[in-house]
Formats: sequence, structure tokens, C-alpha cells
Amino acid sequence: PFAGGPRQSSGKFTESGDCCSLCPAGFGVKVECGKEDTKCGQCPKVFTQTDADFVIYLGPCLPCDRCPPSIPTANSCSATRNTQCECDSNFFLSLYSLCAPCSRCRRGQGVVRECGLEGDTVCATCGPGTFSEEHHNINPCQPCTQCSENEVEIRSCMPTSDTLCMDKKLHILSRPGVEDVTEDGKTSAAPGATDLPTQDKSGNSNILAYVSLLAAVVLGLFIYVAYKCWRSCKQKKALSKARAAELGTSPEGEKLQSDSGVFLDSYSLQDNQPSKGMIDNRLYTNLPPQRQEEVERLLQEGSGQGWRHLGAALGYEPEQLDLFGRGEAPAHTLLSNWAQKEGSTLGSLCSALGRIERPDIVTALNCPVQGASVV
Repeated sequence: PFAGGPRQSSGKFTESGDCCSLCPAGFGVKVECGKEDTKCGQCPKVFTQTDADFVIYLGPCLPCDRCPPSIPTANSCSATRNTQCECDSNFFLSLYSLCAPCSRCRRGQGVVRECGLEGDTVCATCGPGTFSEEHHNINPCQPCTQCSENEVEIRSCMPTSDTLCMDKKLHILSRPGVEDVTEDGKTSAAPGATDLPTQDKSGNSNILAYVSLLAAVVLGLFIYVAYKCWRSCKQKKALSKARAAELGTSPEGEKLQSDSGVFLDSYSLQDNQPSKGMIDNRLYTNLPPQRQEEVERLLQEGSGQGWRHLGAALGYEPEQLDLFGRGEAPAHTLLSNWAQKEGSTLGSLCSALGRIERPDIVTALNCPVQGASVV
């Protein structure tokens, strides 16, 4: 074994029955344990991206990873640490060489390693004496509350909920008509017994208040849904009239569209015709932030083919789209990643939007050349 290296238990034995040694960090296995103990050799410490870099962790020397061209290197490779690539905040470098959104722990779990240069978030179930009530947790497990001397524990601490304590002075277990015998032999009503009718009235009032509030919330929800439907229909009618005006559609043609329920937009007529104008070679990253936010909002809403369909049209694999979908803004993540690639022009984006039948986003981008779609 390596002279001076720490001898650790490997669970394997030599033919003579001795425990096999493990190589320390920075050393690789040259000869595996068998007739004799493990033979270790030091890994080269090379920091350039052009030479053969190696990294080791209690095993053979392995080649270092390299950061993708669009992702900067945070820490170079050494004999004891692999290359670390720097993604944006709340992102990590995935196995697909993409900056993916960080995972969050479920309820009853806590973070044991934060997401960052080392990889994705690592979660573990909360142990005895700790809990986590958050469904999308980014913190370690919290210590359980201990009830004081003036409180009684009515529910023990669990991994998904804290200890529930109650003040001992609350006489919620009193019953009407229950009497206590005093020291002088006289009887007196149990504490809180005479207050129960008042408490019942108060409870009934609270129930009525909750029911009224719930009815108001439901009514408001119905009004909001009706307003959204009315606004959506109004926008569709306005868009239909605008496209009909561009095509020079006659009133009879408009009537035919409304009667048949089939709408042929202006992009459909351009399917087999020569393009009018040049292809838009402007880069997507040069768009104003307000325009990019509008495109991301339209892709995020469920009114048609969304960001997943656009990602497939742009050449992304389903596994990569699943990684984007784990974040809070997958449309923003998709377009930000695509904008870093070569050829991320408005012309190519509008062509992909035409293939997934999203002329509303094409119109928002003001592209001179679009694809075809029939709605």
C-alpha cells in the first residue's frame, strides 16, 4: 500500500486474510488487492484543459470533466477534485452538460447538501428530534419544539410536523353539570362549565363567518373565470378580423369562416408561396427584455402548444425538457439555454413557432417570414 497513507476498511481481503487498503484522495489504484495488498500511485496534478487531466477519489485515476463552451469554469481540476462549472444561481450542471434547475426537498426532508458547484440538492429524511413542514424545502431539518412546564403535549413531533403543545389552564375538557367538591364540603361548578353556552354561540358565529367568506371567495372565482373567458373570446375575434383584413377577405368569406368553424390564417396561405422579404437574422438575445418576457408568458400559459412543444421543435430531447420542467420558469430556462447556441436567430425561432402552430407568438415577435398553420 501507499506508505504513510491512512488504512481504511474496504470490506475486501487478501488471500492471506488481511483487510485490503483503500488509496487516499489524490492516489489511484495501480494493482488491485489480491495476493498482496492494494498498490497505489499518485495521480498527476495538471490544471490545463489541453493535457491529460486526472481526478481521484478512492479508486483508479479518472479523466477530469470539462465545462461546456457557454458555461464558465469555477474551479480547475486537481488531483483531489474534479472540474467545477459555474451555473447561475439556483442551477447546477447536469449529466447532459446543461444548467438545470436545483431540486427541492419534500415535506419531512431536509437539505444535507445545498445545490451548487458540487451538484444538485441532496435531501435526507428528518431524524428523531427534527422536522420539516415545507413542501418545497431548501433548508435543513428544524429542531422540534419542547413543551414548557405550563403546557401539555397533545401531539408528538414527527418528521412532517412540529410538536403540538396546549396551555394547561385551558379547561376544554369540562362538561356541563360537572361539579367539584371544595374543601369545606360545598360543591361548585367545574371551571368553564357556565361559559360553555357562550362559547357555543361564539363558535356558531365563527362558523357563519367562515361560510360567508367561503361563499364570497367562490363567487369571486366564478366572476374571474367568466371575465377571462370573455376576454379570450374577444381577443380571438379581434385577431380573426385583423388576419381577414390582411388577406382581403370579403364579408361573405368571414361569414363562411364563422359558420364552418374553420379559420385559415394568413400564415396558411404562405405555406407554398415564396417568402416576402428576407429571413430575420437578428439574435434572440438582442430582443428587449419586455419582448422576451411576453414570449415566455405566452409559452407558459395553457392556451395552445407550450414550451415543451417548442423545445422539441428546436431539437431538445425529452430528458432535457424534463430537467427544464423541474424549475419555476421552464419557458425562460429553455429560451435562455437555446439563446446560447449558434444560430439562435429570430428567423429560426419563428420557424419553430410556425411548426407548433403558435402564430400569436410569431405576431408578437414581428417576424417577416413565418411558417404555416391551420387552426
